[in-house]
Amino acid sequence: MKYINKKLSIDKHYFQDIAQKYNTPTYCYSYSKLRENILNFKKNFKSISPLICFAVKSNTNVNLIQEIAKFGLGADVVSVGEMMMALKAGVNPKKIVFSGVGKTTDEIKYAIDKKILLINAESKSEIEEINRVAKIKNKIVKIGLRLNPNTDAKTLSQISTGKKENKFGVNEKTFYEIIDYCKNSKNIDLNCLSVHIGSQILDHKPYEKMLKVVDNILKKTSHKFEYIDLGGGMGIKYTDDSKKLNYKKYNLAIKKFLKNKKCKIIFEPGRSIIGNAGTLITKVIYIKDSESKKFIILDAAMNDLMRPALYGAIHKTLPVIKSGKVSKKTYEFVGPICETTDKFVTIKNFQELQEKDYVAICDAGAYGMSLSSNYNLRTKPLELLIKNNKIKIIRKRQKHKEII
Repeated sequence: MKYINKKLSIDKHYFQDIAQKYNTPTYCYSYSKLRENILNFKKNFKSISPLICFAVKSNTNVNLIQEIAKFGLGADVVSVGEMMMALKAGVNPKKIVFSGVGKTTDEIKYAIDKKILLINAESKSEIEEINRVAKIKNKIVKIGLRLNPNTDAKTLSQISTGKKENKFGVNEKTFYEIIDYCKNSKNIDLNCLSVHIGSQILDHKPYEKMLKVVDNILKKTSHKFEYIDLGGGMGIKYTDDSKKLNYKKYNLAIKKFLKNKKCKIIFEPGRSIIGNAGTLITKVIYIKDSESKKFIILDAAMNDLMRPALYGAIHKTLPVIKSGKVSKKTYEFVGPICETTDKFVTIKNFQELQEKDYVAICDAGAYGMSLSSNYNLRTKPLELLIKNNKIKIIRKRQKHKEII
């Protein structure tokens, strides 16, 4: 994204023109940015040749998953619906990893029938259920076991997954007990040690700490794992002053970890692949003045982009057309939903806006549309993909008659 003649553009298309033609709110994805992110990820970890499984929960649009699969990526799924979507998009079943703490019996049956690479289990009870289903089907099922490394990712508490108080994975004691259980099963092949410590991580040091924990675990068991699934969580720059994760240092830490080990690394990136490739375009409906600030009331709301309301996430917000005039009052960008939390960001010294102006909410490609809802019976927005200078509708704007 950049300004051309004071107009904000995406891959040589002006947001102003897109908004006027397709209306708002609208999600707009850049294929060139998506491609750049994938190639950059592959390049930085080339020396360890990982299996990269895109975290489908971050963006569930089948068209985008299709594009991602063309680069040879697999899929990390956390529900049977996501697995169905990944398969529909053409993802190779042997590159699909099924994660999550609450898989139902039907979901386990479906995963076994589709012959996916791994079911990453997160409790003894879950493994017992996988074993029971596998016996009935007379199948040997490859599974991963998720370890909770009690590692603080130093990120938002709402998206931390690797501390002992989080619901994910098993502790060290239970880990060894489950290894023994799997050795005595004819239908379970414990093939992978899985770990994932959180999301939006911008520092390589928590990953280094996580690798040390995993290394110590491996030293205490004779069990050989074919895969070590390190999860995802790689963050992106949502604001100009935020750090950028150093992939090279993380790669070096993994190479050090892999020394004298014969196992393959799995990654589950989502945000780092699609996050900054998506933008939400929205229109100013009204401007309401108060004593201390002005409320910029947009036609986009928390049902369209939930992250700010859900855990106080901040997205860079830009005017679609630059004017050079700065508002004397602080702007608070809000949506029309009847909740005080329906607000996006508060900004001082923002460009002066008028009603019916357009603004772009940046870096909304991950956990934007996938977290959207019909709250207040609002329809879900349109999704567009810009590829090879062409604009393609990849999900139609929902209509009220479809939900009423």
